[in-house]
Amino acid sequence: MTDIASPIALTPFARRNWESGTSGTRIIGITPEDLVARCNAAVTEGAPLVDGYAPFCKHLFIPNDTPTRCGFAPITDANRAYLRSGYEARREGELAVLGRWFEGIDAPVAAWFDVILYSHAQLLIEAADFPEDVPDCDWGIVSTLGTLTPTEPPMPPITQLRNALGPAEGGSGAPINRIAYNVAVDFWQAHAPVRRLDAPQ
Repeated sequence: MTDIASPIALTPFARRNWESGTSGTRIIGITPEDLVARCNAAVTEGAPLVDGYAPFCKHLFIPNDTPTRCGFAPITDANRAYLRSGYEARREGELAVLGRWFEGIDAPVAAWFDVILYSHAQLLIEAADFPEDVPDCDWGIVSTLGTLTPTEPPMPPITQLRNALGPAEGGSGAPINRIAYNVAVDFWQAHAPVRRLDAPQ
């Protein structure tokens, strides 16, 4: 962990968290600008930046007081029929990959936001293959997860695979850690993202 106070900004990619049909956490009740302000205030007040899966990745956990729900739910016999699957790309230019998600159920209201941050240097590396504006910051928000505890859920196996393919395929270039990968397989065998199509803004 580190308690270095760094200016935080939102990347264009992270705006997916406010879009209808997002698979995973859809933020409601606050604007992107509100989230950025909360993150910078939290760091100023001493909240730590927690080490992520690579040196350029950090996590910032901030309490959630909005109606935003968790981005995933456990798979049970009662909700298994609501699972859907399909090939999707997260943004134009990426290869579509097979995923699965819930439709028609609600995950629990999140107690925490797990704000995932990439260093400015890493954002510049990835922008070389997927051009987008890189904000003037030390740390850029690339995604936000709604969680029940201030801990990082395992990164989905397909995300780890994409990262290993490198920036040209929409990944970070970080190699696969087999231990972390197997932990993620166990977790995501028993859980799935929840897609909310009609959440209020």
